[in-house]
Amino acid sequence: MLDDVRLPLGAWVETGVEWITANLSVLFDLIRTIVLGMFEAAEVAFTEPPALVMIAILGVVAFAVRGWRMGVGTVVGLLVVVLVDQWDNAMGTLALTVVAALFALLIAIPLGIWAARSDTVSAIVRPILDFLQTMPAFVYLIPAIILFGIGVVPGIIATIAFAMAPGVRLTELGIRGVDREIVEAGAAFGASPGRILRQIQLPLALPTIMTGVNQIIMLSLSMVVIAAMVGAGGLGQDIVQALQRIDVGLGFEAGLSVVILAIILDRLTNALGSLQRHSPLARLRSRRAAAAGAPTPPAPGTAAPAAAETDPAALTGR
Repeated sequence: MLDDVRLPLGAWVETGVEWITANLSVLFDLIRTIVLGMFEAAEVAFTEPPALVMIAILGVVAFAVRGWRMGVGTVVGLLVVVLVDQWDNAMGTLALTVVAALFALLIAIPLGIWAARSDTVSAIVRPILDFLQTMPAFVYLIPAIILFGIGVVPGIIATIAFAMAPGVRLTELGIRGVDREIVEAGAAFGASPGRILRQIQLPLALPTIMTGVNQIIMLSLSMVVIAAMVGAGGLGQDIVQALQRIDVGLGFEAGLSVVILAIILDRLTNALGSLQRHSPLARLRSRRAAAAGAPTPPAPGTAAPAAAETDPAALTGR
């Protein structure tokens, strides 16, 4: 009965894409220019300095954020990347990941805040996020190639679409999870909604939001192989070549480099949500403040309640 009935969904999509390509080409050229410019700037920043200088910088950052073990581990891991001759590819991959994650965060966090403050927006956004998270990653490449051509830009655009959903969900979850009594106390003291968001909701939701940041970065890094299939380069290019040639050695070296980058980025972004516990610099600052008799700087997620309960002027601005 239904053999002769077919929903022409694919034809409708093709028609829509053709209309977008014909009428919005200027917009997509602008997006392409911005994304490509940011990627090239990031790539220059990561690849131009000598490898040992970049390793030292990243090692110091790792020490400042998470301690000497992380600093040593970062240095050792990056030296392994250098010794297997994957440094330039690794820095290209890092540039792609940073740019894609930055754009994904610029979309995800404001959208998550909006969804947390509006049930209507949340109801609209939720099925879209479900769609983005269940769509196979390779499918994102099809419209990206059509709209942006071959190269690093479609790889970044596909990565943004693939990675941003957890950031929206966890930002909304973190803000909605803030104790309602604390928010009502801030409103009772005369704080504006914007001040309540900045001084109560965002600080308290920071650990959950940082989990979303971590997930965005990890998902962005996981797209490097797929992005390489459309000309994005980096470590994914060597992995694709290893698959084509059945080159076990090259595939292992490139894959190991991806793993090292993933571990470093994962540990650093996890620590950013709780610097008071992980960062030796934050602990030193706390000890100095305690020795001087000053109030100890609170850990992320605890500053706003104290302000709301003990210092109404901090919320009202008076």
